[in-house]
Amino acid sequence: MERLLKDFDVAPKNPSEAAQRRWRSAVAVVKNRRRRFRMVADLAKRSEAEKKRRSIQEKIRVALYVQKAALTFIDAGGLPEYKLSDEIRKEGFGIDPEELASIVRGHDIKRLKLHGGVQGIANKVSVSLDEGICTEDPSSKSSLSVRQRIYGFNRFTEKPARSFLTFVWEALQDLTLIILMVCAVVSIGVGIGTEGWPKGMYDGLGILLSIFLVVIVTAISDYKQSLQFRDLDREKKKVFVQATRDGKREKVSIYDLVVGDVVHISTGDIVPADGLFITGYSLLIDESSLSGESEPVNVYAEKPFLLSGTKVQDGSGNMLVTTVGMRTEWGKLMETLSEGGDNETPLQVKLNGVATVIGKIGLGFAVLTFLVLTVRFLVEKALKHEFTSWSSADALTLVDYFAIAVTILVVAVPEGLPLAVTLSLAFAMKKLMNDWALVRHLSACETMGSATCICTDKTGTLTTNHMVVDKIWLTGKATDMNMNMKGANGKDILKSETRKEVLAILLQAILLNTSSEVVNDKDGKQTILGSPTESALLEFGLLLGGDLAAHRRENKTLKVEPFSSVRKKMSVLVARPDGRVRAFCKGASEIVLGMCDKIVDEEGNLASMSEEQFKNMTDVINGFASEALRTLCLAFKDVDDTSNANIPEGGYTLITIVGIKDPVRPGVKEAVKTCLAAGITVRMVTGDNIHTAKAIAKECGILTEGGIAIEGPDFRSKSPEQKKEIIPRVQVMARSLPLDKHTLVTILRKEFDEVVAVTGDGTNDAPALHESDIGFAMGIAGTEVAKESADVIIMNDNFTTIVTVAKWGRAVYINIQKFVQFQLTVNVVALVINFVSACVSGSAPLTAVQLLWVNMIMDTLGALALATEPPKDELMKRQPVGKGTSFITRAMWRNIIGQSIYQLAVLGVLNFDGKSLLRLHGSDATEVLDTVIFNAFVFCQVFNEINSRDIEKINVFRGMFSSWIFLCIIASTVAFQAIIVEFLGTFASTVPLSWQLWVLCILLGSVSLPLGALIKCIPVGRDTPKHHDGYEPLPSGPELV
Repeated sequence: MERLLKDFDVAPKNPSEAAQRRWRSAVAVVKNRRRRFRMVADLAKRSEAEKKRRSIQEKIRVALYVQKAALTFIDAGGLPEYKLSDEIRKEGFGIDPEELASIVRGHDIKRLKLHGGVQGIANKVSVSLDEGICTEDPSSKSSLSVRQRIYGFNRFTEKPARSFLTFVWEALQDLTLIILMVCAVVSIGVGIGTEGWPKGMYDGLGILLSIFLVVIVTAISDYKQSLQFRDLDREKKKVFVQATRDGKREKVSIYDLVVGDVVHISTGDIVPADGLFITGYSLLIDESSLSGESEPVNVYAEKPFLLSGTKVQDGSGNMLVTTVGMRTEWGKLMETLSEGGDNETPLQVKLNGVATVIGKIGLGFAVLTFLVLTVRFLVEKALKHEFTSWSSADALTLVDYFAIAVTILVVAVPEGLPLAVTLSLAFAMKKLMNDWALVRHLSACETMGSATCICTDKTGTLTTNHMVVDKIWLTGKATDMNMNMKGANGKDILKSETRKEVLAILLQAILLNTSSEVVNDKDGKQTILGSPTESALLEFGLLLGGDLAAHRRENKTLKVEPFSSVRKKMSVLVARPDGRVRAFCKGASEIVLGMCDKIVDEEGNLASMSEEQFKNMTDVINGFASEALRTLCLAFKDVDDTSNANIPEGGYTLITIVGIKDPVRPGVKEAVKTCLAAGITVRMVTGDNIHTAKAIAKECGILTEGGIAIEGPDFRSKSPEQKKEIIPRVQVMARSLPLDKHTLVTILRKEFDEVVAVTGDGTNDAPALHESDIGFAMGIAGTEVAKESADVIIMNDNFTTIVTVAKWGRAVYINIQKFVQFQLTVNVVALVINFVSACVSGSAPLTAVQLLWVNMIMDTLGALALATEPPKDELMKRQPVGKGTSFITRAMWRNIIGQSIYQLAVLGVLNFDGKSLLRLHGSDATEVLDTVIFNAFVFCQVFNEINSRDIEKINVFRGMFSSWIFLCIIASTVAFQAIIVEFLGTFASTVPLSWQLWVLCILLGSVSLPLGALIKCIPVGRDTPKHHDGYEPLPSGPELV
């Protein structure tokens, strides 16, 4: 089978267009192209959309570069004339939406100045740059609804949702169903002519009713899937930003932003609308998504234009929203991004291949069956010398033969195989969303089942991200902030034992060098906004009596270098009230300590740092770190040369060493243990101190005996051969740069053939997330840039959620294997019994209507029953599915062949010797026998469906009674089978059976359960020696049952 499927192989992530086109051209015998390829990328549309996107990018590039160059030489001369509509003037605004959009879009600085600059625009859109828009008075002229009516909504044009009737129409596009409908209509016409009304129409009407049932059930299943994907899509688009409204900072959905909003942006954010820069520091914008230009752009007061969809690469600032929705260039681009659909998953492609191979075999059998039946019929006519006389009954017989051949094709082409993958993935994604994992790309859920390695961050993923200052070293001694002696806590002791001058400079270092903000919510309650580390420090400063607002009023910030994972520090240059300039620096303890040559001593004086003091400071840092504390150093430097605006890189005075506690999340140790048992290696990659990293890694169970903890600089200095040698044992990488993570992932994937999952939250993590097989971004701490590069977003930032994704990934793979085993068994039996019977007796025991019902059992209902089974804990006690492992395993072939032989033997005996065995006599003996064969066949499938719940384990009932979907489908199948046999005989060519024959049919079907247990005892070799197919070896002894 694998040799036949060589063209049906695509990469799980970023597959090449050649591979995508190759498997599409290899697909043959497709019953319903629209339905089969609904969840497959439309390469033609995608190519067209790409051309459109490039055209828009080219226009933007012209606008941004050519127009700006032209404006240098053109004197505007005055404000271009444009009429302000009465509606805009009446609502109190002074600028037209198109005028506002064109200023920002064209980066027209001269027209901006003619409007009075940013402040002038703010006045014209009735907003205060300090207070933001007023929302408290809904009757206000500038209320949100008025702004949305005049300036538009921040939403992009989306394709309308497909209705249920669309899915019904799609299901009707099935070529075999269309042929059967034509056969049914011909059968009704000929039948009424020969047998009269209404008897002559029963056969044809039965086929039409069966087709109607198949179409409705298929459409309902597809429609429910589309609703699940719509919910997921809605969840993906939930992006929030910080905006100032009514003088208070609050979280606002990007879709609720209006023109006039004051929005706060920082590193890693995606600019949510077109706008103008108000204030900020070192704001560096990546405009490549819009213009295609890779060089980032600095944004400041003289160059204040910000475009929607661009990324904040560095710095922070406030912006005034000027254009929203489809008036922005990003809005036009967004229309093209959704064109063409998502890439198909490897399993979808593989099963398209399986469906093609089996479809070709089925087509051959269908043609052979029709030829055999027709030739037998013609030979019989010739022998009776009736070859020249033809009646409408003869025509009806040939139509029936053709209908049987087409119906064999319906059953033979397993159209549901690739669609079952989509169904299973949709179900898994919906469940994962409830478990705090938002899957952005379908293939990620599937690939995670094969993951062999997880490279995880420490902060916020393994730890709680609820940080608090636990210890502080100041003026020669360390203080435990949690200690409580004689009613005084650590804070009071620190304040009482520290000189006022030292405390003052400590508060300056905390309050003036922070990216966090203290904001009031609607209830007047104070909240600290910012990263957990920054917030912990600021909270500590406030507890010591610091006043953030007063410090910012008295001191003027001149320059800011925000924290980044590359710099590992944050620096600020401040003008003091006395006219002096002072620099403050904080960050990774070793880096900041290396920048210091002085220290604040016990008396609060500045003293030169001796080698012994440097060693003592290093010991303090290592001591804090070995207690699993995150260590930071805070330092300052008075700058004499104020002509140079750069922040100094050395000569600082060390103020304090802070130890911040970030406890390990509950359940992480167990989750790591689960991963190791499942054959998944967990590696911690962190920017923290190596001693902190080792302490946390040991607590989590990541760093084990024989494992290596290495620092980023040491890793970078090694040769490729040395890296290759140590990587299998590397369990912790500390003080790492994003580049180190990227290098580690690349080597693991390319040199060791590992399937690597990576977590990331920062902008610089995007390359590693993109390079990995599965990229996990953090939903809380993660930046929008990281989320955009990720395959899965962990909404609660918890490592245990990643393990849940791995478990569901394995469940999807194994559920599809169960369904394939079940469907192939039905295929084999239905094909062979009808073909052999046609060859031997000249008639097919299963009619068109009966085969359509069987097709629905094995296709839509079978997929729902087997492809949506929840994961079992045993899945995480097996090795991952290896790369290149055969999808249809030897164990599956063993089960398919064993069950097929039994079913064919039973049905064959009944077909050729059933009348004498069952002692059937009378005129209706043939109809009763055919009904028994049909009934026994269906019950064989019902019990085989239960048998397929586990491919190797004997106990197939485990967990069955907790799977309500499975139970409902089995119950409804049995109930409807009883209705067909007992009450719908006129349409389904059945007759009511006695209770004895019902018991016989059920017993014949139920034999497949003990038979399945016996078949599973037949040993089969593993497909691969190391990475097997995901199943444990059969237990022996008492565990066998």
